[in-house]
Amino acid sequence: MKNTNDGFVGESTRSVHGGEERNKFAQSLINPIAQTATFTFNNLDEFEAFKSGEKNLYEYGRYGNPTQRVAECKIASLENAEEALLFSSGMSAITSVLYAMLRSGQHLIIMEDCYRMTAKFCRSLAKFGIETTLVKPGDMGALAEAVRPETRLIFTESPTNPHLHVLDLEKLVDFAKERRLKVLIDSTLATPINQRPLDFGVDLVIHSATKYMGGHNDLMAGVVCGKGALIDAIREYQRITGSVADPNTSYLLIRGLKTLALRVARQNDTAMQIAQFLEEHPTVTKVYYPGLESHVDHKVAKAQMRGFGGLISFEIEGNLERTRDFVHRLSLPYLAPSLGGVETLVSHPATVSYYDLSPEERLSIGITDQLVRYAVGIEDAQELVDDIEQALAGV
Repeated sequence: MKNTNDGFVGESTRSVHGGEERNKFAQSLINPIAQTATFTFNNLDEFEAFKSGEKNLYEYGRYGNPTQRVAECKIASLENAEEALLFSSGMSAITSVLYAMLRSGQHLIIMEDCYRMTAKFCRSLAKFGIETTLVKPGDMGALAEAVRPETRLIFTESPTNPHLHVLDLEKLVDFAKERRLKVLIDSTLATPINQRPLDFGVDLVIHSATKYMGGHNDLMAGVVCGKGALIDAIREYQRITGSVADPNTSYLLIRGLKTLALRVARQNDTAMQIAQFLEEHPTVTKVYYPGLESHVDHKVAKAQMRGFGGLISFEIEGNLERTRDFVHRLSLPYLAPSLGGVETLVSHPATVSYYDLSPEERLSIGITDQLVRYAVGIEDAQELVDDIEQALAGV
């Protein structure tokens, strides 16, 4: 069954109604959980009709589930995608897609500011004869130099984490088409509310649905969106590897998606207020937020994004001890490594995410001891600002 965007235009309307049948099982308002691993057939004729595509049925949980399917259709609607495919985590989506698309002797390019585990996985592909080159985000000269005859795809985030670089998607897609390369975008930080990369010609969009899509820090899932033929090929690979989302997770994801547009709008507004406050504070030396004119990619972000997201990174004046003291003085955010939920979270990347790198290695990728990552929830903006202000005043 192919998905459409249902004709809905508004972000909240798509979030609530997109991808869903009007009449659900037993006239239920909410899509029920199909809590089963196995599906039955009345006779072998029905099974053969299912296998031939004449009947839209289900066979086994690893190959799909009605609750999972609703979540996929809803996300496809939000992303303007022909199809979407759900996985057990964001990293599972990334690894499965790359395994499905690449083979020995081929080469891929990723951006240096990608999620660390993504880069680590790509480097690990060397043992299968697949080489990886890292380039700086937005450096088209370095990107051109990195392309080889065996290069097959470009993988990046936009915005990136934690420095929030925003890639010029039109320029990147034109570059890739000229060289017959696929473009894959991890759009977790943008969400389909703020940016739809497929509209710019990107081939595949990936999300860690654990973050903004789920929105409540209570599920783990990943999703890939794109044209039907490409997603179908990845689905065949997933059926072998078995990295699927279970019915309960799919149900929680559908529930989270219903409020995605509302939550992201709130997080956009609050993050902008906090970023502006931080930029004006005398003890904050650098703010990374694409909504600010001072951000290196502000013009690109303003042109292609509808909102700038709920993540802010910033550096404070001083040293490692002062930065850690600041983090400890914050009273509203929880100290945690994730993002995108209703609770505000704070992290110190040098300690939490890059602890096993030397100071020199961290500095080479822009992770200073003074860098703080602040993931905005849906609390009142002024209370979050006041909390940051008192923490800065106390160090």
